[in-house]
Amino acid sequence: MSKVIFFIVSLVVLGNGFFTEATFSSSLMVDMAKIVMDNYCSPEKLLGMKEAIGAASSNTEILNIPDAESLARVLSAGVQGTVSDPRLEVTYEPNYVPAVPQTMPPLPPEQLVAVLQTSIKLDILEGNIGYLRIDHILGEEVADKIGALLLELVWNKILPTSALIFDLRYTGSGDISGLPYIVSYFTQAEPPIHIDSVYDRPSNTTTKLMSLSALLGERYGTNKPLIILTSKNTKGIAEDVAYCLKNLRRATIVGEKTAGGSVKIDKIKVGDTDFYVTVPTAKSINPITGSTWEVVGVSPDVEVNAEDALATAIKIVQFQAQVPAIIEGAAVLIADNYAFEDVGGAVAAKLRGLLASGAFNLVVSKTDLETKLSAVLEFLSGGKSLKTSSNTPALPPVNYSPEMYIDLIKVSFQTNTFENNIGYLRFDMFGDFEEVKPIAQIIVEHVWNKVVNTDAMIVDLRNNIGGPTTAISGFCSYFFDGDKQIVLDKLYDRTTGATTDLVSLSELTGTRYGSKKSLIILTSRATAGAAEEFVYIMKKLGRAMIVGQTTSGSSHPAKAFQIGESGIFLSIPTVHSDTSAGPAWEGAGIAPHIPVAASVALDTALEILNKQVAGQK
Repeated sequence: MSKVIFFIVSLVVLGNGFFTEATFSSSLMVDMAKIVMDNYCSPEKLLGMKEAIGAASSNTEILNIPDAESLARVLSAGVQGTVSDPRLEVTYEPNYVPAVPQTMPPLPPEQLVAVLQTSIKLDILEGNIGYLRIDHILGEEVADKIGALLLELVWNKILPTSALIFDLRYTGSGDISGLPYIVSYFTQAEPPIHIDSVYDRPSNTTTKLMSLSALLGERYGTNKPLIILTSKNTKGIAEDVAYCLKNLRRATIVGEKTAGGSVKIDKIKVGDTDFYVTVPTAKSINPITGSTWEVVGVSPDVEVNAEDALATAIKIVQFQAQVPAIIEGAAVLIADNYAFEDVGGAVAAKLRGLLASGAFNLVVSKTDLETKLSAVLEFLSGGKSLKTSSNTPALPPVNYSPEMYIDLIKVSFQTNTFENNIGYLRFDMFGDFEEVKPIAQIIVEHVWNKVVNTDAMIVDLRNNIGGPTTAISGFCSYFFDGDKQIVLDKLYDRTTGATTDLVSLSELTGTRYGSKKSLIILTSRATAGAAEEFVYIMKKLGRAMIVGQTTSGSSHPAKAFQIGESGIFLSIPTVHSDTSAGPAWEGAGIAPHIPVAASVALDTALEILNKQVAGQK
């Protein structure tokens, strides 16, 4: 409100100052304000203007302005700053001649052909990629007159292409009635789609623009790649075309951010003077976003300089042509190798369905596809283990000195002995058995021996993210007696079809904790992978009480599979634990015996064990 009042006061002040010396009426400034108030397409920005005009009309201060052009520039700056819209403009044009709307004159066929060939550029690029450049968006009336020629000379040549690059980098004019025609050729016939709404301020009406069910000629379809090229010179209806197709997720926009024009600009004469107010009198409101491209422009999906947009688009189309084979290859790998055959088959079928529905049509690069495919696979499988992977080569082993190993172990493990001789052991990742074996004695001396002689133990896996499962049988064995071998789990490998018994070890480095002393394992939603396998075994065999939260529901370590020659790798879990005795923990997690927040799990475990020790005394 205050900005509007300031604007109106400024108009009257400037008007009084200028027109005191000239012969014009000071009411001209108020007339300018009324033009804006009655015609500007966003009246919500003008709240309070009517009251402000009345309050400002009696102002008699004088401010000298040297000439009409200077006054117009000052007024433009004022109105643009007040409403925050650079499209509003005041000009002084004594020789202005209103533009006459263009009409299509009656031309013989040969001249019509020449006009079309000049105004529309068409090419078929290598790889059956269509290229179409239109520098003016034709309206409904003109399209009806020359539709048959457009079909013959342009559209029928585009239809057989495998992809289309639609160049709007040089398109700065057009008719809003042409928008439904263009959009409809790239969408389905039924049902009609609400593609845009245009609010016209002078008539205070809103027109809903819908896609067309009937068209001259065939549609391009909904799945073939469509790239729209834009630049900072793309303006007006061309921006609307790009914005609509982008938000319908039918096109990928490549190039520069567009100009941020308007669907309709009117230049309105102020009374009998030579001053004019240029006002955006209508605005586009997209039904999907609820906002507009006007003023702010259309942001590209892939931002490059306008001169590089065509070359970039060609690369995108070439990559998109590979996507169906990549997705099909991923589906085959998942169906053939995923640990649970029924889940793998279901994920593969849904993945193929998404491909057919066009879910991957807008990917623009290998990285983009990897990101999208990972998100889709995690959602479809209900877990975090089925995803794309980088397949980064393993680093060569590092030869640490004994002192360096000791320092590393001290950082990796935490131990403590609480009241009543209750031991505490925390580590946040499992290591590979072959890597751990050479330093087993060091771990025993600097970690295990600190807790092995306690009367009860808490193993804290709340932050353990997993790792290789090769050390699981050894770690489990410390909590059982060595007089007999125990089958800890049965592991089914989908890639080989074999089931392997995971058994306790008869020989260990250091002293066993044994099967008699109390053991509590702390878990959280972050507890994953190998840590879950350990929790699963200890719970299933009744050797430990689990306190905390249900675990992540991850999987046994996944294997990397390359999808054909694409350079994209899938991380696929191929092994699962025995499900004959109950449901799998993979994908579901392991529920604790005593569910509590992870933050209080240790306190809960200590309370339980302290009561046990007190009861035994």
